[in-house]
Amino acid sequence: MAASGSDSLYTLRHRPASEKLLDTSFRNLVGFLALMVAIILIGIFIVVGSKASEAIGAFGLNFIVSPVWDPVRDTYGAFTAIYGTLLTSVLALVLAVPLGVGTAIFLTEDFISPRIRLVISNMVELLAAIPSVVLGLWAIFVLEPFARPILQLIHQLFGWIPFFSTNPSGPGVMYAVLILTIMLLPIITAISRDSLNQVPQDLRQAAYGVGATRWTAIFMVMIPAAISGIVGGIMLALGRAMGETMAVTLIIGNQTSFNISWFAPGNTIASLIANQFGEAGELQMSALMYAALVLMVITFFVNVMAQWIVRRLALKYE
Repeated sequence: MAASGSDSLYTLRHRPASEKLLDTSFRNLVGFLALMVAIILIGIFIVVGSKASEAIGAFGLNFIVSPVWDPVRDTYGAFTAIYGTLLTSVLALVLAVPLGVGTAIFLTEDFISPRIRLVISNMVELLAAIPSVVLGLWAIFVLEPFARPILQLIHQLFGWIPFFSTNPSGPGVMYAVLILTIMLLPIITAISRDSLNQVPQDLRQAAYGVGATRWTAIFMVMIPAAISGIVGGIMLALGRAMGETMAVTLIIGNQTSFNISWFAPGNTIASLIANQFGEAGELQMSALMYAALVLMVITFFVNVMAQWIVRRLALKYE
């Protein structure tokens, strides 16, 4: 074993000059491309921040906690949109994670024949290819009429709870949650499936060898071994949910006044920008840019937290 390691080290040190040059050129190229991505990201922050400077000076941090959005009086606060963004994203994630991870387990285990698994995998991937505007229209004409009686029943039974206090008589936050759940499923399923497929089969066989059942092997061995990839996919889906525009805009109701109820019409930062960008005045445009800057900061924070969580989980289960 030691001789083999020495031979490998000798081979790496005595590669042809052309191969070393190619390796150095490739490292420089990918380093340059990574630097360009960082420069573009910083440039976007600078441009959005400069466009939002007027609103930042006018409203300060009160913009984040104020629920008032009144273009007539040029008074703007993004709390309603921030609340809607976080609420729809988190609730959609709560619904999508069990479905997505469960589907990934179903597709990686031998519950059904490989042909049927291939068909289901292709259907999941095709779901990700449907344009968001098409899903939004489907939500208006199919999902909303189908789900309304169920939500009305929940309102009748639990209307005394503030979250269900509004009678769902039209577009609202919960329909946006449901359509986001459908949009997040392919992301979570695909990444979780790939992570589970990369787990060495020796781990599964070792679990069976010590007497573990199939479900014990799945939950105690396979999922912990793939948890960093699964969590990475979940966090990627969360960022996707917070930035979704067209489907949410079509079904959420686009109400700028604050309502804590999940069944009431609401707003998100993305839908707010999409609805008002075309006819916004100077200060209103700056306020929309301020809201966009807040969304970028939230998304950046989510990505940083995702990297931290994935690294901690990878160290824990290595």
